[in-house]
Amino acid sequence: MSVTTEPGFATRRIAEIATALPGSTAVFRKHKLDFCCGGDVPLAEAAAKRGASLSAVEAELAALLPHQAETRPEDTDALISLIETRYHATHRRELPELIRLARRVEAVHGEKLEAPRGLADLLEDMGAELESHMQKEEQILFPLMRDGGHPMIGHPIAMMRHEHDDHGEHLRMLEALTNHGEAPPGACNTWRALYAGTRKLADDLMEHIHLENNILFPRFEARR
Repeated sequence: MSVTTEPGFATRRIAEIATALPGSTAVFRKHKLDFCCGGDVPLAEAAAKRGASLSAVEAELAALLPHQAETRPEDTDALISLIETRYHATHRRELPELIRLARRVEAVHGEKLEAPRGLADLLEDMGAELESHMQKEEQILFPLMRDGGHPMIGHPIAMMRHEHDDHGEHLRMLEALTNHGEAPPGACNTWRALYAGTRKLADDLMEHIHLENNILFPRFEARR
């Protein structure tokens, strides 16, 4: 039986679909389609570039249409609080352990061809840049937004978008070093735990950037 899809999925921008259709971000992550930093392209173009099946992606998106998925907060203050508690706090809690695991895996298995050499250093760099980024949001940008905005708010938003692009590049490096989070056959439990953690980090960071780039920031950019 054929699946009826919403007209125009293939020609709609990934970021637009991710914003309008709850649950679609999980589909995009499954097919490794970038909906945050690279979301300003039509679905068909992104799928072709990644080698993903457009018909499969469309069918999975269509399957979401009848269901009422969890809704994100409409209120700006509540959305900011969600970002701080669900994403900022999670990154701070989980990255130090991932760095520790990566150091151990590199020390024990560094001679193996599949070993993620340089992963611990990359995670440390990501952690430092994320911490700086999150502090700028929490101390400068988010208070401005909670106060209703500011005539000059476009500058810090532009800076955060630029830093999001840097985070996106780090995610691509992370995927390359970890084979998209797929541990090799026979990998030890530490190695498997490390890769399970990096997969979650990638998912969380992409969703985090998406909420800011495509949901939160446009609310204030439109006022400029």
